[in-house]
Amino acid sequence: MQLKDIMGKHPEHLSPTATLTEACRRMLEHDYGFLPIEENNRLVGVVTDRDIAVRGIAKGLDSNAQLKQVMTKDVITAHEEDDLLTAAKIMEEKQIRRLVVLNKSDEIAGVVSLGDIATKCDELDLCGEIIRAVSKKNTAEK
Repeated sequence: MQLKDIMGKHPEHLSPTATLTEACRRMLEHDYGFLPIEENNRLVGVVTDRDIAVRGIAKGLDSNAQLKQVMTKDVITAHEEDDLLTAAKIMEEKQIRRLVVLNKSDEIAGVVSLGDIATKCDELDLCGEIIRAVSKKNTAEK
């Protein structure tokens, strides 16, 4: 199964100059906790609700701060033609819950999440393996 078969397509995205407020409103409107950050049709980062809280608000930034101040710049990606096992291995190794999927032109095509794998994949053992691997990091941080 290829990622293009299970990913969420055409995800919302913002520019690095968008504000924390804009990101929060978009997340609220669409019930997201994760947004790709794009500039000139290229992925330049991602921002999560946690990034906004921990890297932004907790460090004293106000709601008009730009996303480039809190976003993660080193984004792990896959391509829409990659198979699910490749993505699963990446998610396990990098301990991430979401993976930005790029098209052949390296533009954002979608996002695949643990939820996508759990609900759209028949390989439930695979989902369990990924969740265990990703959760190891979170357990160690607490």
